[in-house]
Amino acid sequence: MKFKERLLQGKLIKRYKRFFVDIKYENKTITAHCPNSGSMMGLLKPENTVWFTKVDDPKRKLKYTLQMLEVNKKKIGVNTHLTNKIVLEALKEKKIKSLSSYNDIKNEVKFSDKTRFDFLLSKNKKKCFLEVKNVTLFRDNNIAEFPDAITSRGTKHLNELITAKKKGYESYILYVIQREDCDSFKIADDIDKEYKISFYKALKNGVKVLCYDCKMSNEEIKINKQIKYE
Repeated sequence: MKFKERLLQGKLIKRYKRFFVDIKYENKTITAHCPNSGSMMGLLKPENTVWFTKVDDPKRKLKYTLQMLEVNKKKIGVNTHLTNKIVLEALKEKKIKSLSSYNDIKNEVKFSDKTRFDFLLSKNKKKCFLEVKNVTLFRDNNIAEFPDAITSRGTKHLNELITAKKKGYESYILYVIQREDCDSFKIADDIDKEYKISFYKALKNGVKVLCYDCKMSNEEIKINKQIKYE
């Protein structure tokens, strides 16, 4: 997934009201949109390098959008609005081996009155629902973790994937780790115990789990390699 606009570099001042970040850029302070509703735990140290884009759209209140931060000189993608675009590109390019047999891809597909899944994949009569989660949390031992905050919506998606499986669909959840420094993935059960319970319930009911990291650069973010989950 290539960035449409050139990335600009600055230094983080602070994040506030969840969706705003102040950035030090060319000896001035600018405010950018933060397209991430999570806690962004471990990423928000003042003076961390940030990468952002500028969009000249008169309809937008904020001209800038945060895209990546750097921690220990490693880039981490925080724009959750890009995650499905990254996955869509990988699906089309057959980069996700377990899903490479599907040739028809639809996004944002309604499953029930209360749920839409990110993708519906199909080949002939075989159909598969795929839900995608963006992962940025990293605390120790090169392990990526999800979630970084309590997520009732995420728990609901797991339970709905179980329902889809019982109705005859293949059901997958894909954790996209927008960073390069993790060797494995696990559920952050100390952050959201209910999510952990639903995750292992989903596994027992046939929902399949995939975890992939990304190749990060100032030009693009691409699905890279599959990593194990604990």
